[in-house]
Amino acid sequence: MATIKIQQTKSRIGASIDQKRTLDSLGLRKMHQIVEKEDTPVVHGMIRKVHHLVTVVD
Repeated sequence: MATIKIQQTKSRIGASIDQKRTLDSLGLRKMHQIVEKEDTPVVHGMIRKVHHLVTVVD
């Protein structure tokens, strides 16, 4: 299956607890960390929830 790379570009400080938990479930713990996840609708929903804190990289 296809994969997608996600990078945390902004700090989680000041984010709501739901957004912090979403970052944790994506595997993002530090700034500028890149994780590779399967390209599924569930992951797209999590990215949509924290779109202001992350970017999708090539």
